[in-house]
Amino acid sequence: MTRLQIRLRVTAAFALAMAAVLAGSGLYLYLQLGSHLAASLDRDLRLRAQDLAALITPGEAALARDNTGRFVERGESYAQLLTPNGRVLDATQPLGRISLLSGAELRRAERRPTYVDKPSVPGLNEGSRLLATRVTRRGRPAVLVVGATKQNNAETLGNFRDELLIAGPIALLLASGAGYLLAGLSLRPVESMRRRAAAISGETPGERLPVPPTGDEVQRLGETLNEMLDRLESALERERDFVADAGHELRTPLALLRTELELALRQAQTTDELRAAVRWSSYETDRLAQLAEDLLLIARIDRGRLPLRIEPVQVETLFGSIRSRFDWRAAELGKTVSSASANGLRVQADRMRLEQALGNLVDNALRYGGTEVILEAEPHDGRIELHVRDSGAGFPPEFLARAFDRFTRAGSARGAGGAGLGLSIVRAIAESHSGTAHVANTQAGGADAWMAIPARGPAPRLSRR
Repeated sequence: MTRLQIRLRVTAAFALAMAAVLAGSGLYLYLQLGSHLAASLDRDLRLRAQDLAALITPGEAALARDNTGRFVERGESYAQLLTPNGRVLDATQPLGRISLLSGAELRRAERRPTYVDKPSVPGLNEGSRLLATRVTRRGRPAVLVVGATKQNNAETLGNFRDELLIAGPIALLLASGAGYLLAGLSLRPVESMRRRAAAISGETPGERLPVPPTGDEVQRLGETLNEMLDRLESALERERDFVADAGHELRTPLALLRTELELALRQAQTTDELRAAVRWSSYETDRLAQLAEDLLLIARIDRGRLPLRIEPVQVETLFGSIRSRFDWRAAELGKTVSSASANGLRVQADRMRLEQALGNLVDNALRYGGTEVILEAEPHDGRIELHVRDSGAGFPPEFLARAFDRFTRAGSARGAGGAGLGLSIVRAIAESHSGTAHVANTQAGGADAWMAIPARGPAPRLSRR
């Protein structure tokens, strides 16, 4: 089932609210008019009773012989004079000699003025309202009853009700039409943004949604969506750069491997030449495998934080493992890898990830640094800093700000080679431990790269849903 458009839903809600307001207002006015008419009728009855009482007291009034409408209006009002025991002394036509009050009503009227509603009275088949009040006629007590039909009030209320029933729906239709137009005007910027959003794609970089200068929620929505498009475009650009750089990095060792194998097939004449070609091919294969592993790790980082296996790690033992891993390579290069005393420092971390990060730093130091590589640990403000320093020429100043970007190399000042992913992986591992990664040049001129890891381990992770 197709849902109604927002414009129609807003209009329908506005129409329902307007209908409720009109109905409530109409009912209130109807009841108020009825109350005012009833109060006016009571006031007229009191004035008429006062006038008749003034005439009846000296005995001048003769209600039965009033054919001129002097005392009452024919067909609309009437009067009756009763004794305290209910006998009719005088009455206007066509009431006759039948008392309009019951015994209880008569006794109540002797004590105070009393209003009584009657569904009908003799000669008038209409609802009436009576006022009974005590008077004195020729020195004797009596009860004067004046009354009037409620037909005029009923007709007035009926006419007013009919007018409401006609004017109310018309007002509702007009208000609903106005609401429909206003909803359309309010949603026009949203429709404009929708059309532009439908046209935006990866092939149209820089396109943004039109934002109306209304200063309301629609403007804030447009600004927020444009900010989201900025982030998405930046992420897409990084993704494209990543794919392009990864393709370039994979192409180089593959091309070298292919060339070496072709030369071995065509030109290798001796066992030594063939063995050298296989050895070089094995080196390029290892390089490809390491690059593939780094790319997979980067992909896992992009999907979320790295999974960690937290355990107590002795820094001294960690440094010893790193030294053992790189001693043979350092010896081949005529360099040394050593570590300063860790003074019993311990950190809650993933040992394998720390070895991977420190291994990347030591590999960079051996590849680009001087002859001496030193591992050091320093406690600082609740964190353990794991440093890898070398005695080389240090980082170029312009490289420091972008050292942790992917596929970024220091340039000719620190040699060539590598994929430029090592430092970005170091930063990812440090951040997964709620830590940070840094690079700087030492005062002696060498390079210093380090991670600062909380000694008590990473902060608890929020579950991802």
